[in-house]
Amino acid sequence: MSIEIVRIDDRLIHGQIVQGWLKTIHITTILVVSDEVADDQMQQVLLSMAVPSTVKLAIKNIKDASCEISNDVYEEEKLMILFSSPQDIIKMIDNGVKFKSINIGGMHFAHGKKQLLSNLSVDSDDVKSFVTLISNGIELESRALPQDDRYNIMEDIKIEARNLNIIE
Repeated sequence: MSIEIVRIDDRLIHGQIVQGWLKTIHITTILVVSDEVADDQMQQVLLSMAVPSTVKLAIKNIKDASCEISNDVYEEEKLMILFSSPQDIIKMIDNGVKFKSINIGGMHFAHGKKQLLSNLSVDSDDVKSFVTLISNGIELESRALPQDDRYNIMEDIKIEARNLNIIE
């Protein structure tokens, strides 16, 4: 299995994914990992409508996705894994899945969140999750499209974690 990109994007599948990432890195399968979406037939239909017919789409809850990745179900695929939150990635790691790098594509502003970058708004739970990812040796980088410069967000997260007294 070739995991080409692991991405957090609260919109999951949209134009940047289809027009930017899929065409540039030639993904064969998108794996959306979300307990919420796995239980919502309407969201599944809407997401499937956004994916080109040449790309497979799998929508799994965290437990099933963890099991499938651990058992090399996607062994022959060039895989893009999409999450809507860092908390879901922590659950995957707790289930034994390992990641080297995570692209932060979009976590948009909402009530109770603080905007750190134009595409990154976080609350304390997000920051705690990002700190956990960093402590697991996972690179956190941000870019909307593959041709954009990679921006390492780890220092931004550490500063916010200090501001929230999550780390010293």
